Amino acid sequence: MDKTEMKIKKELIDSSAMSRAITRIAHEILEKNKGTEDLVLIGIRTRGVPLAERLAARIEEIEGQKLPTGILDITLYRDDLSTVAQQPIVHRTEIPFDITGKKVVLVDDVLYTGRTVRAALDALIDLGRPLQIQLAIMIDRGHRELPIRADFVGKNLPTSKTEVVDVNLKEIDGKDAVLLLEKT
Repeated sequence: MDKTEMKIKKELIDSSAMSRAITRIAHEILEKNKGTEDLVLIGIRTRGVPLAERLAARIEEIEGQKLPTGILDITLYRDDLSTVAQQPIVHRTEIPFDITGKKVVLVDDVLYTGRTVRAALDALIDLGRPLQIQLAIMIDRGHRELPIRADFVGKNLPTSKTEVVDVNLKEIDGKDAVLLLEKT
């Protein structure tokens, strides 16, 4: 669905709620992994990247330890590549460290069908053999088509398939908000 044909139904999360969710997820990641040893964060391009950077910054505030962060582009791993665009734009994956033997936390904005995460898993495995892969998501909206679930969730949000969850981030959109859109 094209977002230009959509209207805002409701603001679900404002900037302060998003900040609290980032803080909570950072604490949950640290608790589950018993600290930062062998822990890396990898954001799925596009909106997973600033979320991963924010989580890394929050973890550094909490633990005093800077985590390695990377950027994963999944364009060529998508199973809907032919329906996305005639000539899809491929960006660079930027993971300047070895993921073999690491606890990788994949970060993205919305978990919906699970297909983006499946593509990200394929892309990651091509780069090395992590000890463990975990998933941190800002919004889990349900409607899974694959058996994938998030380890860390900012907010669970049951939606209809006709609605669109629009995550806005300062770094990309100029503001922090999660909006629920519906067709006009």
